[in-house]
Amino acid sequence: MRRNYFNNAILTLTLLLVGATAALAQTGPMRGVVVTKGADGKDTPVAEAQIDVYRTDLPGKYNTKTNKKGEFAFAGLPFVGTYVITASAPNFSPDILANIRVGEDEKKLTISAGDGKRYTEAEAKTAAKGGAAKPASGGGESAADKKKREEAEAKNREIMDKNKKVEESNAVLNRTFKAGGEALSLGNTALSAKNYEEAKKHFSASIAQYDEGLAADAEQPALLTNKAVALKGRGVANFNNSTVVSDNDAKSAALEAARNDFRAAAETATKAVDMLKAQTPPTDAAAQTSYNSNKFAAISVRAECMRLFVTKVDASQVDAGIAAYQEYLAIEIDPAKKSKSQLDLAGMIFDANVFDKALAEYQKVLVDQPDNPEALVRCGMALFNLAYIANDKIKFQEAANYLQRFVEKAPDTHPFKQDAVAVLDTLKKEQNVKPEKANPKSTPTRRKP
Repeated sequence: MRRNYFNNAILTLTLLLVGATAALAQTGPMRGVVVTKGADGKDTPVAEAQIDVYRTDLPGKYNTKTNKKGEFAFAGLPFVGTYVITASAPNFSPDILANIRVGEDEKKLTISAGDGKRYTEAEAKTAAKGGAAKPASGGGESAADKKKREEAEAKNREIMDKNKKVEESNAVLNRTFKAGGEALSLGNTALSAKNYEEAKKHFSASIAQYDEGLAADAEQPALLTNKAVALKGRGVANFNNSTVVSDNDAKSAALEAARNDFRAAAETATKAVDMLKAQTPPTDAAAQTSYNSNKFAAISVRAECMRLFVTKVDASQVDAGIAAYQEYLAIEIDPAKKSKSQLDLAGMIFDANVFDKALAEYQKVLVDQPDNPEALVRCGMALFNLAYIANDKIKFQEAANYLQRFVEKAPDTHPFKQDAVAVLDTLKKEQNVKPEKANPKSTPTRRKP
């Protein structure tokens, strides 16, 4: 059974409560409940059951339906007179009670799986004359009717069992989603404070909660997305921890744990995206909003997880990382986030040593931000690498132009400034290349609004 989290359709046998009105003079109430026997032998209320009441001493008929508790009530029925009550519902056999008087205790009718028959007034009164609730046709149950009844009862038990499992699953999902989120928040707080061991503990607790929820229902993309975030967080904590520990074995273990988490995060986030894409988008406005929100979150998380996977684990997967970022950038509308993600995409490609593609992405940044330090220095370095491989004098010149602009624009504290100065010195000494004061190739044209 496919369910979307927080939008699970749980089959129930309940409806709204119908309150009884006050009795008038010479009249009184009639109340009752309609149930069916569950697989465990317990009574289960039947909502929306049809209730037909017929007066047997004089003409008179009254109709209603049961509420969500299986209850029904009439007010203002004449005290004088006798009645017969019938209860029926789709996929059930009817039940009947005869010789009923107004004002008596609550009546209980029990219906079982069947063909959905509803007694006519004549059939109900015929049954009432015998003083017992029985089919108006009088004869015993035929073999065909018995087979239908048993099949319907089996189907009803199956539905009830599924309902019970869904309810139990929802309880687990709600609990683990909440607990996993709380642990995830604690992990992020500890990571920001550089308490890496504490961060790992909280992220691991979060992952365990999400795994429990997914064991109850594996088709929960929201849980998968959150689990991917927790795996990524634990991977970052392990990776950062490897930079501060002095023992080589501990450093290697932390790096290996980080790589495993980054790989698992990328796989989990990708699974969440694929699962959402495989679903038919809902048409209900509220459900559609929830679906779109879950899909956006999954695509966003996958892009970041793929960046870490490509740069820290497997550079050969750079094309998959590019595809993930391109899909995210196509739906991101926040300018600041879009700009940052464009830089992250270019950085991922650069770190995978695919310099021609990295150059193209950094140049996109410079169209809107011509003085962006990171884009300037990375364009220069990418061109230097491309020129060195191909021994291309033109690219060496372009590299020098970008690097010189970076040196002029970047603060002295920028981590790449000294490297840029060193490369410029190398270009001057080894390639006899000096930065040009004005080079159109190093000054991208600003796009028209």
